[in-house]
Amino acid sequence: MPDQKRTQKGEKRMDPEHEFKFNCSPGVSCFTQCCQDITIVLTPYDVLRLKKALSVSSDEFLDKYTIILPKKNRLIPLVILKMDEEDKKCPFVTKQGCTVYEDRPWPCRMFPLDMNDDGTFCQMIDSSHCLGLKEEKKWRIYEWLLDQGVVPYDEMNRLFSEITNPLRAQEPTIKNPDIAKMVFMALYNLDKFREFIFDSTFLDRFDVDPIKIIKIQKNDEELLRFAFDWIKFGIFGQILFKVKPKPEEQ
Repeated sequence: MPDQKRTQKGEKRMDPEHEFKFNCSPGVSCFTQCCQDITIVLTPYDVLRLKKALSVSSDEFLDKYTIILPKKNRLIPLVILKMDEEDKKCPFVTKQGCTVYEDRPWPCRMFPLDMNDDGTFCQMIDSSHCLGLKEEKKWRIYEWLLDQGVVPYDEMNRLFSEITNPLRAQEPTIKNPDIAKMVFMALYNLDKFREFIFDSTFLDRFDVDPIKIIKIQKNDEELLRFAFDWIKFGIFGQILFKVKPKPEEQ
């Protein structure tokens, strides 16, 4: 039987085999209402996908479409998707639906589900607020996740959590603001991070595999993975990079 234990808030905990009803389409009267007056926190991979979908630079995307909220005693700020000032709707939503649907953020893909800390799932809204839950289309949760393209997002978010979880447990005492800027750039401004790697002395100082260099030069996903490792090296001291010896040492 599927796991249906209760969370502290009373929602049922559901495992991937659990079945639920849901269908969202223009024929449902509340179509796109869930895309209004909400807070969507963007991960680095969300930003990567959205800026590529819009064919804009990282700088332009961050400036135009996000609100960056520094958190006290936290190295990494929150990056929030900016809603329209007049109607509080997502800037990418029209009456016909989402204009960036193939690259929509993780929370939008998961809706109407959310994931608990223990890896189970819960329903984040009821049928009085989402009429799509009254539709007859049935899904098992694992089918829904595959259909919505959640898998690559989960993988990137897992790598991101390898940075955020240790920071949440014990935030390092870093008083140099340049380090915070570097971490943010590596995570959220991949265009600038790529410039940093290839236009500075980075590759003169660190021994990076030639194949890896080609990959991060051309592929944003590979570059983001590289950024995760760079932060683990710089903040947590994990031995993921080899420093080249100086000429006199050679």
